[in-house]
Amino acid sequence: MAAYKYVGCGLDNVIIKGVAFVVDDHGKKVVQIPNINGLHRAIASSILNRKSGMKGQELRFLRTEMGMTQAEMATLVHRTPLAISRWERGEQPIAGNAEALIRLHAAEQLGIRIEASVQELSAACVPSANKVEIEIDGSNPRNYRPLAMAA
Repeated sequence: MAAYKYVGCGLDNVIIKGVAFVVDDHGKKVVQIPNINGLHRAIASSILNRKSGMKGQELRFLRTEMGMTQAEMATLVHRTPLAISRWERGEQPIAGNAEALIRLHAAEQLGIRIEASVQELSAACVPSANKVEIEIDGSNPRNYRPLAMAA
């Protein structure tokens, strides 16, 4: 069992720990991910429950997991699609009040429990320059789980 940097979801900060590598037909070591939906749910849970602001890539990940367009998300948070685009590209920080609403909406749409009160969630939605790794326990592919995060 080893750690694997998973970039197939469009994020560059996801590490799956405890995955098993297999050898493909060409002799290369590869990772099999048999439960992609479960993995993406664990990633979303990690983002939604983190005690620091999300990055633009993470916003894009959540939006696409919910099946929303930039225009639909813009309507939800009373912004323009251009503002959503700028947030996703990291050109502007995500507005804290919009991020809190997006987290609540994503939790509802994806069926994920947020482990914080609205007040705690609001306090967490502050832009941060720190890049936070999303660590997922991959030892049981039927039940991917976010590993405990440092705030």
